[in-house]
Amino acid sequence: MEDQEIVARIGDLADEERQLEEAHAGEGLSEEERQRLDSLQETLDRLWDLLRQRRALRSAGRDPDGAIERPSGTVEGYLQ
Repeated sequence: MEDQEIVARIGDLADEERQLEEAHAGEGLSEEERQRLDSLQETLDRLWDLLRQRRALRSAGRDPDGAIERPSGTVEGYLQ
């Protein structure tokens, strides 16, 4: 996946996340909506990680296609 594709996917998922949150502002989410929101957030974290890897590899003069999408358990464990 190219950087532009990753950025576009991030944008689409972020839009869906924002719509879901705004549609239920002050109300709370159903269990299904909460699960979807969690899934969106995990996927966004994984895509941001992939994009950062690609940029770091490119910056180091290496092939960005060597970046791999890491599992949620790995990405979610990063300290901010």
